[in-house]
Amino acid sequence: MPELPEVQAHADRMTAALAGKMLVKFQLLNFASLRTFDPPADGAVGAKLIEVDRRAKTMLMRFDNGDTHVIHLMQGGRLRPDPKQSKKPRFGIARWVFEDDDAWLFTEAGTERKAGVWAVRGDPSSQPPLDHLAPDATEFTVGDLTKMCRNHSGRIHGLLRDQRKIAGLGRMLTNEILFDAGISPFANASKLTDEQLGRLHTSMQAVIVSSLEHERTLDDIGKSADRPSKVHNRSGEPCRNCDDTIRTVEYRRYTVYYCPTEQTDGKILADNTTSKFLK
Repeated sequence: MPELPEVQAHADRMTAALAGKMLVKFQLLNFASLRTFDPPADGAVGAKLIEVDRRAKTMLMRFDNGDTHVIHLMQGGRLRPDPKQSKKPRFGIARWVFEDDDAWLFTEAGTERKAGVWAVRGDPSSQPPLDHLAPDATEFTVGDLTKMCRNHSGRIHGLLRDQRKIAGLGRMLTNEILFDAGISPFANASKLTDEQLGRLHTSMQAVIVSSLEHERTLDDIGKSADRPSKVHNRSGEPCRNCDDTIRTVEYRRYTVYYCPTEQTDGKILADNTTSKFLK
């Protein structure tokens, strides 16, 4: 799933291409993907696009009539220029057509069918699907991070991915941040020391900045496998920082990547969802 840097870079690209243009047509190609009914999604037709903004992992098309289209790409969603404008595009969800016949097509590959569009009026942050989100990771101070961790005794890897606690981070960023900070993904968040929390905050901001810099060199949201990483998707490879090997903990829907030497004092984490450290 695209995370904060990928979505931010793509929102910037869309703003550069579309800001100031009037929406001429909105076409809903998959009715199940429109998650709201009031205001109508085509209520923005005739309005000009102010910008494409980002909140957590979602994109927000802000129009000058007060309407906003909130777009969640989920795992397989993409929003790209659509010069052909075919009547039945493969995987098509919705199409926005702006002035000068500048069309953008929202598609979702795969079988999940979770990507969607919300049309809202007024402040999007107080309405679904954004009303449950915590502040973005980029807004967290070390004090905010410390308070969050002190109040939660779960594993730090899961906490960092919880959008209700801190928004914008996903599997890849979390793996990279914890590696950079030298912290075990299974560490109890409430027991992290002040020194560890300081490292964690520094690493979180540095990894996000580095990822965003890379994404801004691209013309589109890239594949997860192509994004620069030190541990993510590198199972069995030598660690970049030491002579150890990158290992994993496999879950049904995701994988935790880590280096034992750099993050767990050499301990190998049990490869199941219930075990703790192997003794």
